[in-house]
Amino acid sequence: MELIPAIDIIGGKCVRLTHGDYSRQTTYNENPLEVALRFEDAGLKRLHLVDLDGARAGTVRNWKVLELLAGKTGLLIDFGGGIKSDDDVRIVRESGARYATVGSIAVKEPDTFSRWLEQYGADSFLLGADVRDEKITVSGWLEKTDIWIYDFLQQYVEKGVQQVFCTDVSKDGALLGPALDLYRSITEKFPGLHFIASGGVASVDDLHQLRDAGCRGAIIGKAIYEGRISLKDLRHFS
Repeated sequence: MELIPAIDIIGGKCVRLTHGDYSRQTTYNENPLEVALRFEDAGLKRLHLVDLDGARAGTVRNWKVLELLAGKTGLLIDFGGGIKSDDDVRIVRESGARYATVGSIAVKEPDTFSRWLEQYGADSFLLGADVRDEKITVSGWLEKTDIWIYDFLQQYVEKGVQQVFCTDVSKDGALLGPALDLYRSITEKFPGLHFIASGGVASVDDLHQLRDAGCRGAIIGKAIYEGRISLKDLRHFS
């Protein structure tokens, strides 16, 4: 199982939100490159980079941070937050992201996302699905839809999407443990999908449980920054 550390960016700084609430923000480091280099030194290969300013603005904002991290590390970076237009996709690709992370637009403008899949290839994207009670939420989790997570995934698996991460919004940033039942259900229904868990990871034991549940990857954020999981733990996890 791949371990994928997360860096969330506001104003160029490394932060974390609780339950996606911008008013519940903690700044952990003013230098994202310093954080990324620590992850690389620990032997990690990927990075989940989230432009929270872009997510709020509806267009990519912190692409300079992406450019810096992609240029100064060998990490495979997926970058998301505010990717809504062709220009956003172009900027993210040109700035060095291995994957463009897409969420809300795949829900609200499926024709646009389907066109991108054809234009750039499905392996250029990481699809994010934010879920509450097995229904998709969008717009920074503020808007709940009636779209069932399984129908949503089926729609894009049929179009060639290979990697998906799913966040149970009730778990994210709360260090209460991941949504194991949901993830088991998804991996059972889509055994060929490179499925990545996100949200709630609080311990190394959680990582073992996610692997046992069939997850191919796990995004870890707050647990690292709060010292619940050490870089040494990540180095030795296998």
